[in-house]
Amino acid sequence: MTIDNRPTRTDRSSQDNDDVGVGPHPMPWPNDPRLDPDLLANGDRRNVVDRYRYWKVEAVLEDLDKRRHPFHVAIENWRHDFNIGSVVRNANAFGARSVHIIGRRRWNRRGAMMTELYQHIARHESLGSLCELSSRENLCIVGIDNIPGSTSIHDSDVPRSCIFLFGQEGSGLSLEARQASDTILSIPQYGSTRSINAGAASAIAMYEWCRRHA
Repeated sequence: MTIDNRPTRTDRSSQDNDDVGVGPHPMPWPNDPRLDPDLLANGDRRNVVDRYRYWKVEAVLEDLDKRRHPFHVAIENWRHDFNIGSVVRNANAFGARSVHIIGRRRWNRRGAMMTELYQHIARHESLGSLCELSSRENLCIVGIDNIPGSTSIHDSDVPRSCIFLFGQEGSGLSLEARQASDTILSIPQYGSTRSINAGAASAIAMYEWCRRHA
């Protein structure tokens, strides 16, 4: 498992719309070590809630770490899935402990909207590495997929300490992922499509966890 939770870039220019965020802070500036002098001077147009305006990336990450929920999110990435950015963004929004990417190192960060700066992300060469983590930290692996034998997330227990595991776009959970899951939950659908993408499914699953446990 490779941990990747260090900010490697800033998102000063992630928002071009001057209506988003706040402009330069009026003088005198607050005496607060969490605040970023560059943001105070030039304004903060980042994709963050108002609580974190002008805060340094490291300060936001540290504050979030005090309040994260005890669930993790994992997604298979054998074919460079473009949904991973959305999964990361959702994990940040719902306060996931960590995001685990299984397979390829590279993933498309565009959908994350810079939220990867504030989210712990770990990479696993294989599903076995994730299983070792679940055993070590007593985390139930909850596969999310609409397959025969799965049960509706509405009608099932959602463990408090768990890893939500999502498969690739199109194929869903791999056979190995299904076998590694302690339970597989499905999301009820009412249209003609066979499945929804991992980004949408992850948001529903995490919201359901928060509805029950947060």
